[in-house]
Amino acid sequence: MNFRSMANDSDFIKTVFGLKMKQFRQKKNFSLQDLANSTGVSKSYLNEIENGKKYPKHDKIAQLAEALNCTYDDLVSTKLDKSLAPITEILQSDFFKEIPLDLFGINKNNLISIISDAPKKVTAFINTLIEISKNYNLSKERFYFAVIRSFQELYDNYFPEIEDKANNYILENNLSNKPYSGEFELILKKEFQYEIKSLDLEQYGASGKLRSLYIPEKKLLLLNELLDEDQKTFILAKEIGFNILNLNPRPNTYSWLDFTSFEELLNNYYASYFAGCLLIRKDLLSHEINEFFQNAEWDPKLFENLIEEFTNSPETFYYRLTNILPQELGIKDLFYLCFTKKKNTDKIQILKELHLNQQQAPHANATSEHYCRRWIAVKNLSNLKGNEKVTDAQISHYKDSGLTYLVISTSQKNPFSDGTNRSYCIGILLNSNSLKKIKFAKSDQIKTVNVGVTCEFCSIPDCEVRQAPPLRLEKEIFNENMKKSIQKIRKEML
Repeated sequence: MNFRSMANDSDFIKTVFGLKMKQFRQKKNFSLQDLANSTGVSKSYLNEIENGKKYPKHDKIAQLAEALNCTYDDLVSTKLDKSLAPITEILQSDFFKEIPLDLFGINKNNLISIISDAPKKVTAFINTLIEISKNYNLSKERFYFAVIRSFQELYDNYFPEIEDKANNYILENNLSNKPYSGEFELILKKEFQYEIKSLDLEQYGASGKLRSLYIPEKKLLLLNELLDEDQKTFILAKEIGFNILNLNPRPNTYSWLDFTSFEELLNNYYASYFAGCLLIRKDLLSHEINEFFQNAEWDPKLFENLIEEFTNSPETFYYRLTNILPQELGIKDLFYLCFTKKKNTDKIQILKELHLNQQQAPHANATSEHYCRRWIAVKNLSNLKGNEKVTDAQISHYKDSGLTYLVISTSQKNPFSDGTNRSYCIGILLNSNSLKKIKFAKSDQIKTVNVGVTCEFCSIPDCEVRQAPPLRLEKEIFNENMKKSIQKIRKEML
């Protein structure tokens, strides 16, 4: 049970009744056992009432009211007094109702109990989060994606049940180690009775970013004719995932344009995960990446060859590493980022991100700040020029946090119609564990670079590629000079 329907059904009434009973009990300094002794109602039943699980019958309400020195109407009214009034605001808040508490194993009743103990403070905290979200332009879509990322991070982005189902499906259908779109198209047509068509979707006024549209009434899958082979293969693999995992509700477009609930977005993620399993087999990648890490020297060409052994899509390969490295190689301190740069502009944006612990930087920032141009993934985007692909590695030392990462990145020209180039990277925290498993991380071939997060909040004073003034550094210098001035004044005055 979550909050989404609470304001419209009996759960809301049960919750409010339980809160009011608890409030009257606490005012009387009664424990649950005291109240049970006074009413003859069992302690366990009273506990369920306070937790919003049960609503007592009329005769029991009368007994409770008499024992608590309040009226029958005091208990059954859904109007809360001033001290509990913020709880109604919280329960009926659109922002709060969108949080899928059950996804994180959070019990609704326990959370209500926490809120009821300090309603004003909790309300102030939640209102603060809402205010922050407004200041950072946190739309409903961004909020949903943030929840998905938190869910992935909670489970190290590894879901064994989906892995097992995908592996069984690979074996049952004798799928090749490097599947192509024709294999999946045949499966969808024969096994799931799909009709599949490639169309010029722009003739209908749709943007080139609309890669596919599924029409469930006809089991008709429309594919944008501008799709390359890898994009088409992934979409078809994901459609198989929707069917094998029985995911419903589901979005019907490749993008999130038409999703109407969080469940759709979550199911889209599950189907995408299944597709990744079909495209790159866990056992094969685990073996090959471990072998690659045994090389004493970094070789970008060997890494590109490794990618091409599994897929023509660097994006699929890099993201699949986030499933494999934590589970199979025990490398859990890592991040994945996808940067984009549109044609004829210098603006760099983070399109996708994943952080498998909470230490890594950077995170996507919606305040139009300038990401550090010293990052290897950003430099790669600038170095594409006439090349179709650029791969390189760097030891990135985050000066402010003191953390150091091995970052491997590949950039490529996007063949899709909007002309946006992309750069993918995976950053692995360098510690005793990762240094043992990745021999070339100690290689002198890989350059070590001090990096920041955004130019506006960077404390590197001599950066040659700064895109904006270092506001935080300037403020720190100002504050330090002010402290020295104050000390000088105090010294002279004493």
